[in-house]
Amino acid sequence: MAGITLSAFSDEISPVPEVQVDLLAKCGVRFIEFRSIHETNVLSLSDRQVHEFLQLLRDRGIGLSAIGSPIGKIPVDQEFAPHLEKFRRAIDLCQLFGIDAIRVFSFYPPEKGQADWSATRGEVMRRMENLVALAEKAGIRLFHENEHRIYGDSPERVADLLAQFPGKTLSAAYDAANFVFCGYCPWEGWLSSRDRVAHLHIKDWKTGASHGSLAGEGEGRWLEVLKDAVSRGYSGFATLEPHLLGGGPTGGVTGPDLFPKAVESARKIIHEAGGRIN
Repeated sequence: MAGITLSAFSDEISPVPEVQVDLLAKCGVRFIEFRSIHETNVLSLSDRQVHEFLQLLRDRGIGLSAIGSPIGKIPVDQEFAPHLEKFRRAIDLCQLFGIDAIRVFSFYPPEKGQADWSATRGEVMRRMENLVALAEKAGIRLFHENEHRIYGDSPERVADLLAQFPGKTLSAAYDAANFVFCGYCPWEGWLSSRDRVAHLHIKDWKTGASHGSLAGEGEGRWLEVLKDAVSRGYSGFATLEPHLLGGGPTGGVTGPDLFPKAVESARKIIHEAGGRIN
């Protein structure tokens, strides 16, 4: 059976890092996808805040599954050089925390006008090529999430993006709820990327809802996806991103009361799918 390791966007619990790690410990989750603490994005934290968090993780026996960066969440026509500097910061954080994984996105449409991806695809790919080249040089793996409104939000464009970069540096972070939210079939989204999926983001959704659902209770077809992933030998992280109280472009909220229920539902559906949780 495939070995699946649970992780979490723990800022959905609380902005307070001690609250985050204490609750995860109670839930038996030993990894964090590091997105924010103190209501501050991971790439905007001071060196002191980063080192304090690193020490907290060491003290509590918690590791990181990835840097949950916002890289690629800017309009495709916005100046790119400052964004590359943020990406270099993400690489530096990987080295500090002793990991090799960064979550990325594939850019929003231009700030003005309608999204015309046929006109801007070339610039998307040029920017992604820069990210991939820097990551490859540093020995870092990138996980592209199919986020709302970015180039890679549809099954077709996710497949296009992955085909453009066939090496091991760029993989997919599969999020069924995002496909549902964008009006796409999550199963088609899975088929478009399953050969390259290296992270699962466990979030479920119902069409038109204002917040997420427990895994298996939405329209994300998670049981089917997980059964297929297990049958194909998936071995990697399944990161909880429940959004049970709401979500937005910079993250989501679940809270300390609901987060244990999200962990329980994730474990249940993974076991139903025949998966083994490490």
